[in-house]
Amino acid sequence: MVRHRIASIAGVAAWALLPTVLPVHYVDLLVFSAILAIGGLGVGFLLGQAGIINLAQAGFYGIGAYASAYCIVTLHWSAWIGLAVGLAVSAVVAAAIGWPILRLNGHFLALATLALLVIFNALFLEWDWLTGGSLGISGVPKISAFGYALDSPRKFYYFVWPLTVAIFWLVANVTRGRTGLAMRAMRDSPDAARVMAVDSTVLRAKLFVLSALLGSISGTLFAHYVGYISVESFTVERTIFFLLAPVIGGLRNPWAAIPGAIFVALVPEVLSPLGDVYRVLFGLALMLIIMLFPAGLLGRWARSDGAH
Repeated sequence: MVRHRIASIAGVAAWALLPTVLPVHYVDLLVFSAILAIGGLGVGFLLGQAGIINLAQAGFYGIGAYASAYCIVTLHWSAWIGLAVGLAVSAVVAAAIGWPILRLNGHFLALATLALLVIFNALFLEWDWLTGGSLGISGVPKISAFGYALDSPRKFYYFVWPLTVAIFWLVANVTRGRTGLAMRAMRDSPDAARVMAVDSTVLRAKLFVLSALLGSISGTLFAHYVGYISVESFTVERTIFFLLAPVIGGLRNPWAAIPGAIFVALVPEVLSPLGDVYRVLFGLALMLIIMLFPAGLLGRWARSDGAH
């Protein structure tokens, strides 16, 4: 117990000191890691805990970003109202669309959510009165908390990482108790889930909405941090990043998207000075991790499944 406390204190101290010793560029990457981790949590949580594949996460990411940007830049509402609007729209869309497509399973479900992302991208491009089309929306202001403007990577770092940890803690709690048991039964043994009186249709829809909400929060944070959004930020490549983060970390551990997101955000940047070959090296690094850690970096600590 004492060792765990010492390790925890040392970890918090290291986290707090990092922005003071790292170049601003790497602090910026750590901010993007936190934003990526939140969206990746939605994808990994669905796949690892309930066996549901969601390749439309970049679409909900875009809904959160565009809702916040439009509410603030065009309607001149507060950032918190923009966040609420993005969450509400994402929840409604996820519930309306998820109800029918979640009757599918496996690769059919994956293709359906991928098609949903294609539709999202087409709407983001065509609804230029709302999204700015190919020009996007610029001038999204920085978030202010308690009158304190988060107008630098270091300031945003100290805001986004505690928020990320809080979100992960809340979602990890969902895996405990009857709800967690129902999810894993639905994933591993649908027959057992029916014996437990689990309404799989309703539960799958609720989890899909939760995933969409996490994507929306991630998109809102992205919009406020970079100050500019366009349709190019919400492509299939972004969804792949959302999927890679939990896969690298370990799908069965809800916390695993954090180290996975840091890997996805930092490793390409570290390798980029090597030139175009860095993409090949990044791919090889991914293959190496999958071979050495088939359950992910945190796979052995997948407590939600009872492993230790």
